[in-house]
Amino acid sequence: MMPSDAPPPLPEDLFAAARQARTNAYAPYSRFKVGAAVRTADGRLFAGANMENAAYPQGQCAEANALGAMVSAVGGQRIIEVAVVGGREDDPQDLCTPCGGCRQRLREFGTETLLIHICGPDGRRHTTTLGVLLPLSFGPDNLDIV
Repeated sequence: MMPSDAPPPLPEDLFAAARQARTNAYAPYSRFKVGAAVRTADGRLFAGANMENAAYPQGQCAEANALGAMVSAVGGQRIIEVAVVGGREDDPQDLCTPCGGCRQRLREFGTETLLIHICGPDGRRHTTTLGVLLPLSFGPDNLDIV
């Protein structure tokens, strides 16, 4: 959860976009479906699903695909909120957090305060920030291009 007492609300539109994307995931090998949605600073939503490949390292994560959809549609934008929907449906304690590579991809378009809602198909299971998931991160501001 967030450092404060109560987590910020999970926006229904963000959750719905990630949950819908999860239904389209291509996961014939692991059967582990994940959907993600990102919200830009101006309020637009972009979603993606994980996509496996028979050559296992060639798969793509839902978060990477959501960011790719954003870049394809509107270019590089600042993101302010993310929802990831995954995990076992029968275990509300099962958290499907962004992998290390996706944490760095999210950092490219977000700051340490980027909200990340970790959800199961039933709703939010945990909310945190990118700063908690990727402490002392390296990003565009380290290169003086922001």
